[in-house]
Amino acid sequence: RLEAVVAELRKDGIEAVGVPADVGHPDQVSRAVERVTGELGEVDVLVNNAGVMIARPFEELTLEDWDATMATNLRSLFLVTRAVLPGMRRRRRGAIVNVASLAGRNGFAGGTAYSASKHAVLGFSRSLMLEVRKEGVRVITICPGSVDTALRRDQPMLEVDPERILSPEDVADTIVHALSLPDRALVSELDLRPTNP
Repeated sequence: RLEAVVAELRKDGIEAVGVPADVGHPDQVSRAVERVTGELGEVDVLVNNAGVMIARPFEELTLEDWDATMATNLRSLFLVTRAVLPGMRRRRRGAIVNVASLAGRNGFAGGTAYSASKHAVLGFSRSLMLEVRKEGVRVITICPGSVDTALRRDQPMLEVDPERILSPEDVADTIVHALSLPDRALVSELDLRPTNP
């Protein structure tokens, strides 16, 4: 799948490189960032969008479920940001987009691990934004509501009509819009909700 995406981008005249990596492992993250920067140059925009949702009642949630959620939703964001941020600081420009969730503002039944991880993403993002904004690095946090992705479809506890919730393109368009603002403008947090869920 990664190769197909890279081929499609190149067909459209976009320079692209695909590097498979487990973003929860520091060595793989470092190697991936080194390869990307070696082939394409410094990273101007980082979108932290890796995510997992295990929605089940708390009593059914295992320690492995909890750890997997935190590793994917929070640890990976920390590792990739840590690998990319020094170059942005050095150049005094760049943008880091962290995809959180409305579940980071409000919990939901069956969402203890997911909601806790997204609350942590918000706290991380708010603190990092305050650290780096005066150095020309923007930290943008997008909090989408229900999005029609496999992440949501795989959760029988969270049945919804896919026609009534956000599409992945809605989220991508919102990110592109926030990034398209002049460098002097920072959308630090943005909630994106379905109009009629």
